[in-house]
Formats: sequence, C-alpha cells, structure tokens
Amino acid sequence: MDAVDERLEDEPVRVQVPGQASAQLLSATGDHAASGLGQWSWAIFEWARNPYVILVTIYIFAPYFSNTVVGDPVRGQAIWGNINGIAGFFIACLGPVLGAIADTGGKRKPWIAFFIAVMVPAIFLLWWAMPGGEGLSILTIAALIVLVAVAFEFSAVFHNSMLPAVAPHERIGFLSGLGLALGNAGALFILCFMLWAFVLPGAVDWSFVPAAPLFGLDAAAHENSRITGPIVAVWMLVFSLPLILWTPDVTGAGVPVATAIRRGVGSVVGTVKKLRHYRNIAIYLAARMFYNDGKTAVLVFGGVYAAGIFGWGVLTLTVYGIVLSVFAVGGGFFGGWLDDRFGSKRAILVSIGGTCIGLVLAISMTPTEIFFFIPYDAATTPPIWDLPFFATLPELMYLIVVIIIAICITAAYANSRTMLARIAPVSKMSEFFGIYALSGTATAFLGPLLVGVATHYFQSQRLGFASILVLLVLGLAGMLFVKEERAEAVD
Repeated sequence: MDAVDERLEDEPVRVQVPGQASAQLLSATGDHAASGLGQWSWAIFEWARNPYVILVTIYIFAPYFSNTVVGDPVRGQAIWGNINGIAGFFIACLGPVLGAIADTGGKRKPWIAFFIAVMVPAIFLLWWAMPGGEGLSILTIAALIVLVAVAFEFSAVFHNSMLPAVAPHERIGFLSGLGLALGNAGALFILCFMLWAFVLPGAVDWSFVPAAPLFGLDAAAHENSRITGPIVAVWMLVFSLPLILWTPDVTGAGVPVATAIRRGVGSVVGTVKKLRHYRNIAIYLAARMFYNDGKTAVLVFGGVYAAGIFGWGVLTLTVYGIVLSVFAVGGGFFGGWLDDRFGSKRAILVSIGGTCIGLVLAISMTPTEIFFFIPYDAATTPPIWDLPFFATLPELMYLIVVIIIAICITAAYANSRTMLARIAPVSKMSEFFGIYALSGTATAFLGPLLVGVATHYFQSQRLGFASILVLLVLGLAGMLFVKEERAEAVD
C-alpha cells in the first residue's frame, strides 16, 4: 500500500476537501478529476463487491446449495446453472438500457445506492437457506440469487461508467487495476477468515486454529456455510459507503426518471441502429465476448478439473481459492502497469495470450504425468510435505501454472474495462458500458456449453477443459483488428 500511496502522491493532484475535484488534472471527460480520496473511494467499491463472487458464487455457498440444500449434486448443478442463466437473460435485456438511462439522467451514485439497497438484504437472507425443506424454499433461494446477480451486474455498469470522470486520463489504467486488486484483496481477506474460523476447526489439529467454529456456529446445521450470507452483506454495506460519501458524481441533468427511462430506451435503440458507425467498438466488444467467456470458463472449471483429476476435497479447494486470490491481487496491479506502459490493446494481448499458454500447461498435469510426457509415480515418490494439500509434484505444478493464469485473467479484466473507457464516446460512456455488460453476459453459456459438449464427446475431462482455448484464441484474434482510438458520438 505504501508504494501505491507514494504513486498517488507523486501525481500533481491537490486534495483540498474530501470529495472535491483535483485542481489541476483533467479526466477523460474533460472535467476536473476526483481527488485522491475520491479515486481511492471509487476503487474501494470493488473491495466491497467482490467477496460476494468468491464466497457465494464460487467457493462456499454455491457448492453448499448444490450438494446440501438441493441434496443431489447433479440436480443442484443444473438448478445453479438455470439460476445464472435467468440472471444473464435479465442482464442482457436491461443492461444497455440502464446504461443509457444513466447517460440521459446524469448521476450514477443514486443508482449504485439503489442496487446496494437491493443486494444487502437479499444476501443476508441466505442465512436461512437450509436443507431438508427448512427455512427458505429452493425457489425462494433461486429468486434471491437471481435478484442479487442482476443487481450486482447493474451496479458494475454504473460503477465502471464513473471511471473516465473520476480518474485523470493518464491514470485510468492504474485506477482500474487498483480497483481489481482491492476487490481480490477483500475477497482474500474474508476467505482466509472463513477458512480459519469455520472450515479448518475440527479438520486439523493446529494450535492457531480454533478447536470449534467461532461464534458457536453449529457445523452439523451447516451454519459455517450459511454464515457467508450475513458476512458478505455487512461487508458490502460498510465498504460501499466511501464511494457514496467521497467519490464525486457527474452533474445531473435534472431529468425525471420516467423521461430518463424513455430517452434511455430510445438511445439504446438508436445506438444499436448506428453500430455501423461504431465499427471499432463493435469489433472490440465481439472479441471481448469470446475471450471473456473463455476467462470465466477457466475460473469456473479450473477447480472442477483439479477436483476430478487430482481428487481434491473441500479443504484443498478452499486453500486453492485463497492462493489464487493472493496472486490475483498482483494481477490487478500488473494489468494496470501493462495498460499504462503499453496501452490497453497490447495489455489485453499479453494477458489473454498468457491465459492461453497457462491453460495448455494446466492440462499437461495429471497424477501420473507432468508437461504431458514426464512420468510421475505417486506410489513410489514420497509426498513433498506433510500438509494435507498439494502434496504431490503434479498438484504443486498445476497450482503454480494456475497462479499464472489467475494473474493474467485479473489483468485482462482491468485492461478490458480500461480499453472501453479509452475508445467509447464520452457522452455515451454508460450506454456503452451497458453494452459492455451485455457482451460479457449474453453469451455466458458458451464456455460451459463448450466444455460440457467436448467432455461428453471425447469422454475426457482434460479435452473438455482444453476446449476453452477455442474461445480464448477467437477473442485474441479479434483484438488484432481493434484500434485504440476514441470514437466520435453519432447523433
């Protein structure tokens, strides 16, 4: 943090009053950039939001819901997929419209505050997601997850669209990367706490680990999994406050909500009709659609592949998530450095290219071989250490490779957001970030579908996982045709 603080201080930004704009530097919109406090507060919103993704949608609540609440892992996975599909449908339909409404009505923070108010109680209610028909029904839980997923993505539309107005033009890449890094750091902090307080107790005999879950939680009643709801909800509420309090909003146009909605819908329709005038942006969004689906599939199936190939259990997968989160923090800063040093396009080419190479290396690891051709015999080779995870060389090598993938994927997220901020018309920034959200979710089924079909056809988990390369390579090829230049708005 000290290095980051020094970098902020090195820039000629004069922090006069919390939330007041810089007296010297201009943002990409041509107005005064936010103060250092305002910029940090914008980035901290990622710290507030990202733990929901890690704890609820990936590592703790999702497996608990699929395996325990539903009671049938196959049916549970199908239901979880349908939940995300329904959420994706709403996001695809309404994302661009909400972005256009923000452009028409002006202010972003009221919308962000509204979505926070929707998410916090809905996430908290997951505490009552219990198996055996107790507590919330499966349908109610599904409705809550859909509601939160939609609000989560829409909050990102308005948050992302603030970036060009908040950051000085030459610091957009750094601030975008800082946000991603803080988001992963927040998720890492909570994941480590959950591991120490609720997962490890009773599983290991370590002196620094409590003998039983904290706060008197009953593991038999799955309270150590259900507690993720209240923890994430309170965390999100508390750490959303800096953005609301200290990051300056754009000047509102004073347009009534009904008028903003009508104009916003009309603006989206007009933008779609005029996409031929935004050919460069269209190519970029199409390329991102493919590589983004690929990145998401790698994140989702990386643990699934390891669990199937190496037989990893809950404890190993939780530690796996913590390790990846640690290095993903560095990925955010790495992405910001790449962007500011070489530009957004080159940064994306590096980060997606690195993901492709990492995926090839990942599938080269099995319990009996390393890099496809080096044999390994676990029966005759002693474990690397006495720890109850990553005890064999192929497992450890797989972890190292996936660390590289995590760094590249996080960097790509930061670079992708910055790329759009650099090439979209300033006056239509939120609208294009809505379309950006659409391109990232409208085809989210492609990755899982491709992996599922390939795995079934080849009857190979390795070849199924490897099929993600198709999406990554298509996105990488598309980026070669994108120009890093700002488009002029078309009336």
